[in-house]
Amino acid sequence: MRGFIIKEFYHIFRDVRTMIILFGMPVVQILLFGFAITNEVKDARIAILDLSKDEMTREITDKIIASGYFRLESYLENSEEIEEQFRSGKIKMAVVFEQGFGEKIMREGQASVRLIGDASDPNVASLLVNYTQGILSTVSTGLIKDKTSAPASIEVDYRMLFNEELRGVFMFVPGIITILLMLICAMMTSISIAREKELGTMEVLLVSPLKPFQIIAGKVTPYVLLSFINAVTILLLGYFVFGVPIRGSVALLLMMSVLFILMALSMGILISTIAKTQQVALMISLAGLMLPTILLSGFIFPVENMPLVLQWLSHFMPPKWFIIIIKDIMLKGLGLEYFWREALLLLFFLGLFIMLSVRNFKIRLA
Repeated sequence: MRGFIIKEFYHIFRDVRTMIILFGMPVVQILLFGFAITNEVKDARIAILDLSKDEMTREITDKIIASGYFRLESYLENSEEIEEQFRSGKIKMAVVFEQGFGEKIMREGQASVRLIGDASDPNVASLLVNYTQGILSTVSTGLIKDKTSAPASIEVDYRMLFNEELRGVFMFVPGIITILLMLICAMMTSISIAREKELGTMEVLLVSPLKPFQIIAGKVTPYVLLSFINAVTILLLGYFVFGVPIRGSVALLLMMSVLFILMALSMGILISTIAKTQQVALMISLAGLMLPTILLSGFIFPVENMPLVLQWLSHFMPPKWFIIIIKDIMLKGLGLEYFWREALLLLFFLGLFIMLSVRNFKIRLA
């Protein structure tokens, strides 16, 4: 029995994949979950519209920025700039001080501040508004007492753009669409070439006049149509069942969905050219795509709150860019001119995965 146990230890230590699963995956997962899962807000980009421009508003602005929760993106000159800042994705919240803020505090004992949040992510918008209200009710109270001995208060008014009712489904539906398309497309195609190897039918493909690119294209084409039907079904359910609006162009939304589907399918083909068996391909698809897609795409947890290393790593997550695109179209009603960079990144990933798949396929043909 002792010899048998020792033999099993030798088998485990010699198998690199087993060692990675036993010791590598727990370390990676605890680091990802520990750093990525956080409800704290820090360095959220905001804009200030100071219609008063007096000493008191400047001091309150300094206190808001010094809190560490916010990063000042820009000072605005008029209210027309606010919506454009939100549409371009430059800010998460705007703080508007009314005209004659300091004078009203001194004369009437009351002045108002309006907070405008981007509620396409309702959780983040609520947190930012609550944090700002807390700062205004504590720090600014001290500043007011320094200026006047009379009772004074700041009235806080807030408004939410793109999701006035703060419905959580507005955040979850775009994210779920992305995750489902990513996982389904990648898993369906990742086992395709691996299955040919396991069943022994790869030889039939090898002796055919088809080139590697044609074989890969032939593998992908049926899944494009099936995945597109899936995407349309999910969008229809989101619209009719959950009431998620489609404020932008439906044709543009479907076009971007097809681009993302092609990208996800090409990633699955790349996995299938690397994996030797269907089981390995499926494990890579699930373990290698599910956690990064959920944690680093900004679907649930804001990327801005993560450490700098994870923020850089999230740039290599195609789902992150598709979530931005789908929110811009569905919730904000924007056109291609606002998210063409994200679309180009998806196109880049598509070309990269196809190139690597063809190259890897050629190597395996040799």
